[in-house]
Amino acid sequence: MSRWLERPAHVTDNPGDLPKGFKAAGVAAGIKPSGGMDVGLLVCSEPGCVSATRFTRSGILAAPVVLTQQRARQDAIRVVIVNSGNANAATGNQGFEQAARTQGAAAMAGGVREDQVAVASTGVIGVQLDAGDVIRGIVRARGDLREYGHGDFSEAIQTTDQFAKEVEVDVALSAGTVRLTAQAKGAGMISPNFATMLCFVQTDAALDATFADLLLGLCVERSFDRISVDGQLSTNDTVIFQASGASGVTLEADSEDATKFGEALDWALRKLALDIVRDGEGSKRIGRVVVRGGSNEVVERAARAIANSPLVKAALHGGDPNWGRIVQAVGGALTDTSPLAVDVFIESVQVCAAGMAIKFDQDALNAAVSGDEVEYDVVLPGSGAETEVFFSDLSHEYVTINADYTT
Repeated sequence: MSRWLERPAHVTDNPGDLPKGFKAAGVAAGIKPSGGMDVGLLVCSEPGCVSATRFTRSGILAAPVVLTQQRARQDAIRVVIVNSGNANAATGNQGFEQAARTQGAAAMAGGVREDQVAVASTGVIGVQLDAGDVIRGIVRARGDLREYGHGDFSEAIQTTDQFAKEVEVDVALSAGTVRLTAQAKGAGMISPNFATMLCFVQTDAALDATFADLLLGLCVERSFDRISVDGQLSTNDTVIFQASGASGVTLEADSEDATKFGEALDWALRKLALDIVRDGEGSKRIGRVVVRGGSNEVVERAARAIANSPLVKAALHGGDPNWGRIVQAVGGALTDTSPLAVDVFIESVQVCAAGMAIKFDQDALNAAVSGDEVEYDVVLPGSGAETEVFFSDLSHEYVTINADYTT
């Protein structure tokens, strides 16, 4: 667990089944050359299931994203069909038609209308997807659906991930205990504004669609919108939150129970977001940069410039407290302000004051940045604004993975 993440006292780790009303499965359908699991199916049996969604902000949207946005009810998704090994992105009308075929097959498998099915894909961009492979996987997955099938589902949605990213907890509320589970994938092509990531969240709490959408939006802003591996924005990012209501515990907006559940969801998504950064395609260390002062726009620009800087990320990988890399990244992002009186702290050690070097204990700082997590604090002129971004380092392995991705 990260020092930057504290689980709420009313949230208890409890590995086990999906929340009431959900079943899942994962199978191998021949999409991945490795022969591993590559089709995941998630089904909610409750007719009153409500949902909320968020998608990539990329200017190029993958076919499954477009299809789900246009042909699925964002507030009533009961079935999720996912394939890995092929992003079905930059594939034109043919790609859209293939996504539509998989949506239809998943609707039949789950016994729901097509507009209650979300489609997601992840993998190589620019390669046509054969819906026949996915449909054959759906047929097999339907027979494997079970309450504890989310382990196979998690494996089926992975690409370059080195480990599964899952949450399985119970949330104690005054009206009763509800279950919260989630599965995510992502390790590369990760940037604030989402990532090459998929995330699916399930609960058996009962809540209306408006509240579900509000909760998801707030929690995504504090989690997946706060991470970067390489500053690259994917074509396929998808987050889907489903609430079956099967527990009989109802969450009323503005109630104490709603607040507690929101805290649980916020913790769960931040945990998954940090897992993605920690995976980071060869990542050795992860960093957190906090920028204060100035306006919201200014601190956001500065934080993202630091998190996405290859120089900062390389220094993080080597355990090198080279604060000059941080200053240059801030200066490059804020070229309209010069000279910039900036303060920089690394692991609480001040290394720069008002834009100038100061004396500090170099040996102590070298030791402080040798751990798995390193924190950077930057203070800009002004007050009232603050933001954070979590980011991974830049490793030799990252270059190797992405240099050979399609070959």
